[in-house]
Amino acid sequence: MARAAAFFVLDEDLPFLTGLDAKVAALVAPVLADMGFELVRVAILGRESPTVQIMADRADGTLIAIEDCEQISHAVGAVLDVEDPLPGAWTLEVSSAGIDRPLTRAKDWNRFAGHLAKAEVNLPIDGRRRFAGIVLGAGDGFGRLRLDDGAEVALPLADLRRARLVLTDELIAATAHMMGARDGAGDAQEAPDHMTHAKPGRSPARKTH
Repeated sequence: MARAAAFFVLDEDLPFLTGLDAKVAALVAPVLADMGFELVRVAILGRESPTVQIMADRADGTLIAIEDCEQISHAVGAVLDVEDPLPGAWTLEVSSAGIDRPLTRAKDWNRFAGHLAKAEVNLPIDGRRRFAGIVLGAGDGFGRLRLDDGAEVALPLADLRRARLVLTDELIAATAHMMGARDGAGDAQEAPDHMTHAKPGRSPARKTH
């Protein structure tokens, strides 16, 4: 059976995705934006009764709370029920990005410039697939790292298999400062690492008759 043409999303504010992941992202991102959140990642795992994983932040880049996960879950679940991109039963998982978050968008690379990250590409660059170094930002479709030996490498965002910040004291302090600034606190509390809210979902009832 011939496959449908890939659906691409490449935008400063959106992760680079293809296929069904990108279709779901296109449905979900406007809903999150209207609620004051932004989409960090979409992943659909499994074929029968798949799990739809949604990772989100607040629009200012700070971490969401479990109450936000629940709110997002209800809103996104309703949209997926109506638009019906997934046949049959599915489970929705909504989570915060966490402190050692994935770098899925150009804006993530720019926002967390100066912090340590690890990345892996699908196609080797100078014989290497895995890289670790200091984030230097992103532009023109590439994320840049300064490696331990001082060399700089430009990784094509469209070819990233994965990229994630490394948990360091500096990153924890920076995240806690962001959370404290958002809440207007004098002394920022340590930011939560990762929270997930899951709910079962299914396609509309008309599909089951």
